[in-house]
Amino acid sequence: MTTRRTTTALPKPTSFSKAEYKAFTLIELLVVIAIIAILAAMLLPALSRAKQKSHRSACLSNLRQIGLSFSIYLDDSQNRFMDDRDLKNSLPGGYKPWSTWPTSDPRGGWAAMALQNYGASATLWACPAAIVSLAGNALQSTQAVSLVTNAAVSRYWLWRFDRPDDPVAKTDFWGKTPEQSIAELIQANDPTVGPVSGPADTELTVDVYFPRTALNVPPELAGRAVHQGGRNRLFLDGHVVYFKDARTPL
Repeated sequence: MTTRRTTTALPKPTSFSKAEYKAFTLIELLVVIAIIAILAAMLLPALSRAKQKSHRSACLSNLRQIGLSFSIYLDDSQNRFMDDRDLKNSLPGGYKPWSTWPTSDPRGGWAAMALQNYGASATLWACPAAIVSLAGNALQSTQAVSLVTNAAVSRYWLWRFDRPDDPVAKTDFWGKTPEQSIAELIQANDPTVGPVSGPADTELTVDVYFPRTALNVPPELAGRAVHQGGRNRLFLDGHVVYFKDARTPL
């Protein structure tokens, strides 16, 4: 008996036309690039705003912790602020190593030293935005937080501890109780301080800023702030808030 063998035919290779191998035309590529550019232009501002908001939140967290450290210090020091006027002169650069605005030295290096054992670590004294901003790196903004070489740097201002004067000015808080500080601040009636009636509107710590309306502000800093369009503020009662200011649009 003869066995018949069957052969399975292999499928023929699929034939593709030249049209199926056609590449993108130059016009199609340009359209795709234009669409990508439009989408990027729409997304980048949103990403920038999100980054700015993130920096403000981190900064508010820093200030909140600094406020808590001040509170702990007061509880541990018979309800009196520190008197570290000597540090205003002895920290690197000394007192007010510039001849332009501001007319005093509100930098906070001394405060970082005074509060280092009360929960305010060196990393709290500069928000992420300050480290990368022109305003946050100005001579008027930065101060070492200790006397050691390559010490961390503070980039916050404390206007109520801005002069080493003796006797202590009514607008400064050195060695005073919070109650005395507020009472004398009201008596001083300084228009640059703004209205003060109690701890909730008495500023303690703030981001650096250079109002374009202030006299003698260096031209390269005029209108600039760490946070574009405003600044974060810590008040004596411990609350923190972002304050919008049209004088610092940059």
